[in-house]
Amino acid sequence: MSHARGRAQDLSYDSSVATVVHAGRTVSKVLESSVAAWGGKTAIDFGEDRYTYSQLWSRARRAAAAFAGQGVKRGDPVLVMLDNTIQFVDAWLGLALLGAVQVPVNTEYIGEILRHQIKDSDAWLMLVDERYVERVANLEADRGGLRMLLVSGDAPCPAGMHCDSWEGAYERSSELPAADIADVPEHGIVAIMYTSGTTGQSKGVRVSHAHAYTYARLAGQTVQLTENDVYFAPLPLFHIAGQWALVYACLQVGATAVVRRRFSVSDFWAVVKESGATVSFLLGAMANFLARQKPKPEDLDNSMERMLMVPLVDSLDDFRRRFGVRVCTCYGSTEVNVPIISDYDVIEPDIAGRPVAGFEVRIVDDEDREVPVGHVGELVVRSSEPWIMATEYHRNPEASLLLFRNLWLHTGDAFRQDASGNYYFVDRIKDYIRRRGENISSFEVEREVNMHPSVLESAAVAVKSVSTEDDLKVVVVLKPGMSLEPQELRAFLRGRVPKFMVPDVVLIAPELPKTPTGKIQKHLLR
Repeated sequence: MSHARGRAQDLSYDSSVATVVHAGRTVSKVLESSVAAWGGKTAIDFGEDRYTYSQLWSRARRAAAAFAGQGVKRGDPVLVMLDNTIQFVDAWLGLALLGAVQVPVNTEYIGEILRHQIKDSDAWLMLVDERYVERVANLEADRGGLRMLLVSGDAPCPAGMHCDSWEGAYERSSELPAADIADVPEHGIVAIMYTSGTTGQSKGVRVSHAHAYTYARLAGQTVQLTENDVYFAPLPLFHIAGQWALVYACLQVGATAVVRRRFSVSDFWAVVKESGATVSFLLGAMANFLARQKPKPEDLDNSMERMLMVPLVDSLDDFRRRFGVRVCTCYGSTEVNVPIISDYDVIEPDIAGRPVAGFEVRIVDDEDREVPVGHVGELVVRSSEPWIMATEYHRNPEASLLLFRNLWLHTGDAFRQDASGNYYFVDRIKDYIRRRGENISSFEVEREVNMHPSVLESAAVAVKSVSTEDDLKVVVVLKPGMSLEPQELRAFLRGRVPKFMVPDVVLIAPELPKTPTGKIQKHLLR
């Protein structure tokens, strides 16, 4: 049996990217190098407020001193539940300078899912926005080891807890002396990032400094980021894409990161114009939402040059022509880093790209045996460098062992490879639908459903059937003012897909349940 392995690609670009060589792959080393090179340049643009690299360095050291004043020590996990604000960036960088461990909290979390992360993290301190204090209070005494809140803003202190003002602690603090900045090795843990938990409870991914550094570097490499770029990605900072692929990638090369509170279809191009953004990262359904806005004569009148889309928009060529941009994509996750990157000007909407140097990838069957080219299997990955993938799941050895079976990290994603070495995303393994003796990709069903002129977006899931296999259910969100009957959609699909891909159940819904980064929560639709 022969296999066409995708040759690892360097995907190097203009040498002006590497204008600074960092002394190490840790947050403190990157900041020190970047401040020396670009001190007076804008590092982050929040709209009304902008901060230079020097100001960011000063604020990070002051935040580090504020945390130290509260008793935070090297290795301590600290929960951070803030919106996209400068305070979030201060906390992330400040904790890294202390050698502490940032544990960002999804601002949508509430109730049991919030309780789980608080208890599982083993943190005793939480920095939290005033709007979310009540959620912590509602957990009552069952909060694990959490005993203190640093509150950004003003909110009543929950019963049984100690509270202090973050702004007060920050203002009382001077910059942390250089001698007190922790000399953390690159394998030291910088963050515990909790996955979205589409099945079961969320798992905390223990992330090393080298992992975070490499993720950001590869994200920047994907979009060919340079110090001349202004990079706008409307993503939450508690997510790896907002924190690492946007902000940290910019800090590494001297670019300017444009951060806003949330993604807005109506405001996206206004922010591009206002900021002069040249690069963007669109995740989940964002690109499709932009593509489905009514065309305007001024669509080409923008500064945007390059876009990273994960996944790619349905009508890729139309999007490129309409907005005058080049488009690339990649494959990555919190656990696996970014092992697959595409070139610009990709064609197929389901392509992920080719492996990058430093990673080895395979597509395997249920027994971890490599499958022939063209066959679908699970993507598994390993690295040739230490510490650039997840080290383990926090306090979850069983899940960690399953993740790293047979010395390969198992992604849980179904892929196929072509004879030229390109890799294509097929589906989440758990989103496979077995019907009429066929394995059905929900991605493929959704792509065809979304081509109907009345459909805004959709989700295909398996539901229990009277047979031993599955029935196919499609949940559809319509464009404003449009109507569609289930039988109309089935008739539309019959001319586009095999019979086994025509859904048994069609449900029209006002919206799809999503995580803040746009990932559809399919487990809620089954």
